[in-house]
Amino acid sequence: MSTSILALQDIDPTKPGNPVINMSIFVAFVAVTLFIVIRGGGGKNKSGEEFFAGGRGFSGAQNGLAISGDYLSAASFLGIVGAIATAGYDGFLYSIGFLVAWIVALLLVAELMRNTGKFTMADVLAFRLKARPIRVAAAITTLAVTFFYLLAQMAGAGGLVSLLLGLKEEGMQSVVIAVVGVLMIIYVLIGGMKGTTWVQMIKAVLLIAGAAVTTVWVLALNGFNLSELLGNVVQNTGQFMQEGGHAANAMLDPGLKYGGSNWSKVDFVSLGLALVLGTAGLPHVLMRFYTVPTAKEARKSVVWAIWLIGLFYVFTLVLGYAAAYMFDPHIWAKGSGVPGGSNAAAPLVAAMLGGPWMLGIMAAVAFATILAVVAGLAITAATSFSHDIYTNVLKKGQVNPGAEVRVAKITVVVIGLIAIVGGIAAKDQNIAFLVSLAFAVAASANLPTIVYSLYWRRFTTRGALWSMYGGLISALTIIVLSPVVSGSETAMIPGADFAVIPLSNPGIVSIPLGFLLGIVGTYVGKNDDDPAREAEMDVRALTGLGAEKAVAH
Repeated sequence: MSTSILALQDIDPTKPGNPVINMSIFVAFVAVTLFIVIRGGGGKNKSGEEFFAGGRGFSGAQNGLAISGDYLSAASFLGIVGAIATAGYDGFLYSIGFLVAWIVALLLVAELMRNTGKFTMADVLAFRLKARPIRVAAAITTLAVTFFYLLAQMAGAGGLVSLLLGLKEEGMQSVVIAVVGVLMIIYVLIGGMKGTTWVQMIKAVLLIAGAAVTTVWVLALNGFNLSELLGNVVQNTGQFMQEGGHAANAMLDPGLKYGGSNWSKVDFVSLGLALVLGTAGLPHVLMRFYTVPTAKEARKSVVWAIWLIGLFYVFTLVLGYAAAYMFDPHIWAKGSGVPGGSNAAAPLVAAMLGGPWMLGIMAAVAFATILAVVAGLAITAATSFSHDIYTNVLKKGQVNPGAEVRVAKITVVVIGLIAIVGGIAAKDQNIAFLVSLAFAVAASANLPTIVYSLYWRRFTTRGALWSMYGGLISALTIIVLSPVVSGSETAMIPGADFAVIPLSNPGIVSIPLGFLLGIVGTYVGKNDDDPAREAEMDVRALTGLGAEKAVAH
């Protein structure tokens, strides 16, 4: 191993830092971000335009920064680095999939969604289809996707803060997750979309800068030679790989995680489909397109996001392999005593490089990452329920903006409580993997209907409902009957075993099924949709004409 490793800190991975220093930085960070939320959104969220879309006052560059802040979640920072530290090349496939997905979002949906919508995905779908059933279905799929995404963020928060405090007890990690949920609720209630957006922008700058500094530091220790870093990885993990029946250099080769069996290879294809197609159907990403004043700015914001996110994912490769050579590979196993397991890889690299202060700073940035993302998810789910279900279905559009915002805030509290319970159940899962489930549900239930609504004039309400409910039900069924929920060491329900489907990600089945059901549903039965609305939607999507008008009907 390179002699440069002698420059590293001597730390105990189970207690890597000073809890006093860690918590001081952590509390200071929370105080600063809370101040930003209050200044950015406090007292300015009485209307739906302000609370749901931040007044549509952000530029493309600002929104691109906020999108990258929203997208670079705990999965990107903690989960992917941990996945690379344990699965090498196969772990980096998450980074590739998450990035390529933005090309799909840019080319297929960004500009057209901004032109045809108002606050939510359902606004687009309900414009030319029957509003009431479509809004109900869209709200249900939005809440399902949001739930899985929240699971990942809450699980990451529990492991991260437990690492900061050196908490190894299961019960204490659950308490930490509960505290994160309460903070999320406070952020959204006070700041709305505007306050949340400013936190996401600042967090993106800090996260990318922190990852850049850490990456350069790691490369400096290896003579700015990536080959030397990879050689150190093989030297450190070689014996461990051979004990598991792999080649000594398995960390550098494809197939460590997804090449052991035919089912694992199918799982990889399923994962790839979910990652590449899921982004364009994520409700909290789609909602960000409505915070800019024009479709041009929406398109520009996606371009900014692609560059920022792509740069960050290059950093994750270095950080993941850094964790693989700095630490004994055995510490990532469940029960090793490291709070958060592989999800703690990135903060542990920071601690190994710069000691307790570096750990505290990077962990605080990671926590801000989680907090900003869960706030964005909560406001998306609340908007969907308040705007789609309460305002346009129950009240048939006859409601004042203040009441709509009040219902949204009540929904935030309910969602926060559900997220706390779910996060506690999922705390042992790799969070990049958990997010891939959210992507699979989004690609199965949302993307087919969005694409058909924007590009296929023959598409009907029946086709949309079959697509959304069929994609959602098939994805959820496969997940429930998979090793994710039962029958494996890291299952959400320990001790139970009703896993009859060997797939860990449902995408390879549920995504094609969602598209197919949209076609079948359209051609079954009478086409009773309004041709005039279809023609008007084409004009609006391509020109932006009338984009600010209400779309409920």
